[in-house]
Amino acid sequence: MSIDHIAIAVDDLEEAAKTYSEALGVDSVEYETVESEGVRVAIIRMENGRIELMQPTGDNSPIKKFLERRGPGLHHMALATPDIDGEVERMRGSGVRFLGEVRPGSEGTRVTFVHPKSLCGVLAELCMHPED
Repeated sequence: MSIDHIAIAVDDLEEAAKTYSEALGVDSVEYETVESEGVRVAIIRMENGRIELMQPTGDNSPIKKFLERRGPGLHHMALATPDIDGEVERMRGSGVRFLGEVRPGSEGTRVTFVHPKSLCGVLAELCMHPED
């Protein structure tokens, strides 16, 4: 596995994307809506990974609930794997708990989330890119 991206919950996607791209000296930002997660995402590509800024698209979005409880900030870290099904099976065998099943994510990925209690309080996403 490797670190894939860091996800940050924001109230205003365009303003946050402008702030991050200016601060980091990045010229382009890609936008995508991920219906399955109820978010609109701004993807900022870095040399060694991505930053994904996430804004909720509706009141039922988990990001909306996160923002209401905690405000803007770090939401999760994502770990890339070439075999998400095998990794989930291996991790479950060692007692790791997941939040739901493997499902579609941004950019055609397949994703699932590791319960924060399984990783010392940190929410983690496992993701597998289509080319893996």
